[in-house]
Formats: sequence, structure tokens, C-alpha cells
Amino acid sequence: MKTLLITAGLISALALSSPTVFAGNKHNKHNRYNSSFEDTARVTHVEPLYRTVRVATPQRECSPRSYRQNNHQKSYTSTIAGSIVGGVVGNQFGGGSGKKILTVAGALLGGSMGNDLNYQSPSSSSYSRGEQCHVTERYHQEERIDGYRVTYRYQGQSYTAEMDRHPGNRIPIEVSVRPSKHYY
Repeated sequence: MKTLLITAGLISALALSSPTVFAGNKHNKHNRYNSSFEDTARVTHVEPLYRTVRVATPQRECSPRSYRQNNHQKSYTSTIAGSIVGGVVGNQFGGGSGKKILTVAGALLGGSMGNDLNYQSPSSSSYSRGEQCHVTERYHQEERIDGYRVTYRYQGQSYTAEMDRHPGNRIPIEVSVRPSKHYY
């Protein structure tokens, strides 16, 4: 039993100390012929790629307007005077409880008429001029950079790729080396 534990421990230690355990993703267990590394390549040409976008710009628009402005002062004088006159007139008619009803009805009707006359008086309103404004959206087309078409050289060969940002003079590349398909 002791020999079995020692043997299992040695096998485990050898397996864990194997270089492929510590190599991470650089070595592919299924295809031992693939090898890749990083290098840099010289950029020879950069061409911006554009796309057309629709842009909205808020704009304030105003137009002249005339409107009626009530300069009405709150006064209850005409309403009170109308109620008094209506009550006096209503009191002149009828008899008994009908006299009371006509007095109240005359006061109410007189007050209402006095209130209406107060609001219809020509001195209580005027016309003013001003502006009415609102915000609208104005649309226009605009060209914006959407990326870059980059041409670069590596080992005497030219390659082209599209990138999100301007690469500068050199770009990092990943080089993958493997035997030709005729080898397999």
C-alpha cells in the first residue's frame, strides 16, 4: 500500500512539473504543429472609413402674436350694486312668502347682471403684442469616421486590415507558423 502511494505521488509530481502544464494556451494538445508569436509590422497606409449619420439640432423658433389681455381689477362693486337693485325691485312684487322669494331671486339676478357688466366693460381689456416660441429639431447629414483601413508590411508582404482607431507607425501582429498541408 505504501509503495502504491509513493508511486501515485511521483506520477502526480511528474505530471504537474511537465512544461505543457505551465505553458497555458501556447501549446495546443490536439495540434502540436501550431506555433504562434507576437511581432510588429510597419504601417504603410491608413485610410479613414466614413459613414453618414443623421444629426438632430434643436432650434428655437418664435413668431409674433397678438393677444387680448384682461386688465380686470377684482372689484365686487357692480355685483353688490346689482344685488341691491335686484332685491329692491324683487321686493316690490308679490305678497307673503312670494315676496321673499322674488326679493331673493331679484338680488341673485341683479348680482349676476352686475358681475357680467363689470367683465364686459371696454376699459377692462387691451390687446398686447408678443412672441410665441417653441423648439423644433433640424436634421442634417454628417460624415463621421467609423474606422480605418490599414495597410502594413511584414517580411516583404503587404496586408490590409480594418481597425477601430488610428494605428500609428507600427502595429502589433500575431504570427502563426505551421507546416504546409502537404506535410500532414
